[in-house]
Amino acid sequence: MTAPLKSTATANCLGPIDVFVLAGGLGTRIQPVLGDVPKLLAPIAGRRFIDFLCDWLRRFGARRVVLGLGYKAQAILDYLAEHPPEDIAIETVLEPRPLGTAGAIRFASPLLHSDPVLVMNGDSFVAADLCDFVERHQKSNARASILCTDVPDAGRYGRVLLDGAGHIARFTVKDPSAGRGLINAGVYLLSADLLNEIATGAAVSLERDVFERLERAALTGFEGKFDFVDIGTPESLAGAAEVICRHLSKQQGRVA
Repeated sequence: MTAPLKSTATANCLGPIDVFVLAGGLGTRIQPVLGDVPKLLAPIAGRRFIDFLCDWLRRFGARRVVLGLGYKAQAILDYLAEHPPEDIAIETVLEPRPLGTAGAIRFASPLLHSDPVLVMNGDSFVAADLCDFVERHQKSNARASILCTDVPDAGRYGRVLLDGAGHIARFTVKDPSAGRGLINAGVYLLSADLLNEIATGAAVSLERDVFERLERAALTGFEGKFDFVDIGTPESLAGAAEVICRHLSKQQGRVA
């Protein structure tokens, strides 16, 4: 089993790495609460989710973030124009239609130049040390790495099973009776050659069409018991403030 990630790497690890945020989804499950507000602009503890996302990435030295937008993109563009994040350059790409996770990466690939590229879902937060994640990915020589976290309700997401070497052995389907287990936390590191393969291919789903077709040694999972929350449902959005604010407050205390 892979050991939990620890804070050992430099806090500027994301400086040379492009970050791509998948934020083009329709957010149908959360519409009863948010209405026409896109998930990146979900209000949490008096701020917008994108502000917390930028705070988190800034902790690890991120300097360049590309947002893959779709639903209600103009509202996000307007918000960023009025509230540009400090010390992070934000670029945007607007999907003409929902393209799937791999399709969104392919569409944005001309803007993604680093090796590796950090790809992350734009509707979740995981309190992991991204510098350790980068360090372990580089040491693994894998084509892709998935950040995984242990949660009490893995059945809601589908479980990730690792082999003894830390490679992804299998993904399981969602099962409400599954109980505690390891899940895909929605944060990935993709090598330049895999990104190029996606860019020149026809994959739609990053999970099904790319990850599940890789050789086992090419796909590594890094696990830990990290606080995790997504904002895709009314219930999870309601609990997001406690998780996110608690973690960022701890990080601020360490910096001080």
